[in-house]
Amino acid sequence: MTTKKLTIRQKLLVAGTLFGMFFGAGNLIFPVHLGQMAGRNAIPAMIGFIITAVGIPVFGVAAIGITHSDGLQTLAGKVSKGYGIFFTCLLYLTIGPLFAIPRCATVSFTTGVAPMLGDSGAEWLYLLIFSAVFFAFVLFFSLRPGKITVWIGKIINPIFLIFFAVLMIAALLAPGAAASAVEPVAAYQSDAFFPSLIEGYGTMDAIAGLAFGIVVIDVIRRMGVTNDDAIAEDVLSSGLLTGLLMALIYVVSILVGAQSRGLFELSENGGVALTQIAGHYLGGVGQLILAVTITFACLKTSIGLVTACAETFDKMTGGKFSYRGWAILFTAFSFAVSNVGLSAIINYSIPVLMLIYPPAIALITLAFIGRFFGHDRIVYIAVMIPTWIAALFDFMKTLPGSAQTALHLEAPIRFAAANLPLFDKNLG
Repeated sequence: MTTKKLTIRQKLLVAGTLFGMFFGAGNLIFPVHLGQMAGRNAIPAMIGFIITAVGIPVFGVAAIGITHSDGLQTLAGKVSKGYGIFFTCLLYLTIGPLFAIPRCATVSFTTGVAPMLGDSGAEWLYLLIFSAVFFAFVLFFSLRPGKITVWIGKIINPIFLIFFAVLMIAALLAPGAAASAVEPVAAYQSDAFFPSLIEGYGTMDAIAGLAFGIVVIDVIRRMGVTNDDAIAEDVLSSGLLTGLLMALIYVVSILVGAQSRGLFELSENGGVALTQIAGHYLGGVGQLILAVTITFACLKTSIGLVTACAETFDKMTGGKFSYRGWAILFTAFSFAVSNVGLSAIINYSIPVLMLIYPPAIALITLAFIGRFFGHDRIVYIAVMIPTWIAALFDFMKTLPGSAQTALHLEAPIRFAAANLPLFDKNLG
């Protein structure tokens, strides 16, 4: 009896679905800004960024498949049942209402509305109004799940990708400066590889991959593949196809970002950089198309994330607090967070990502090599304890200076700097 596997066409469909889930606000703004910072050191920056923004996310999706898990909670539960609940909550809150969902609204505002305001002193008010409307739509569709996200995904994503391709080609054909002539910022002067690894954390795709894995597995099962080993193989191959497309987009975006330094000063964030580049090469119309397509793409992503988070917490609480209640709570909280602004969201997300990424990477690694030790719980625990200790030190180090002082963290940070290898590169 032959085991059914996906055809090439089906793998492309699964890869397209996975790309649609992965590619959101962070995937647009971080590579362009990275290019501006890395300048002539763009190549090592590309390598570092692709490892954490493409490689680890693809293996994160595959980790769910290869362990035949029915979701993140089951995979993390290999450490312990309580840890499975804790890590699932932390991860979903990070890719949900704490950072990723608010960031979708602020990226849309930064690329669409902010450029039209000029030096208006009331930008905070416009952000408040815009985010209120944005999250009203998010809540409306999250409470009425239907074909809206599919429709937007099928129409808006292709339009955006076509427009984005035109923008990138226009920028490559008429660069503001050769990337080799652009001076890197201080952090990227001597070694662009390690800072770029950490910059890749900002996409949040590695932790999102652990959440998306079960969705991809369900899609493959609906296509008629029932054998667990065949599913794991199809998840990995489809993920690799997605990874190739994302890597191509990142390489081009980083290069265009570096070349844009011949036209613009280093931007405050990637949303500003992308808007400036679109305005320069495609004029006001191009800027408007960019704003509209990004807004709809971010709206789709936000609806999907609110839905996923609400469903997950509804399931974890056994329905004691309804899906509707979770959806309203997460939307309201995301609205509040979005009003601190894009740069603030990025800055505050860094310590949390420094905390959650190491255990996520460790969990993915253990999933792949688990067959060599029979997925023994003792091994999972023995790996996770020192991983969390190192991650806590990195978390402390990347907190704002005022928080470090208030919490008296200077001594433990000095201890880690003296004793933890690679701590100076944020890779303790």
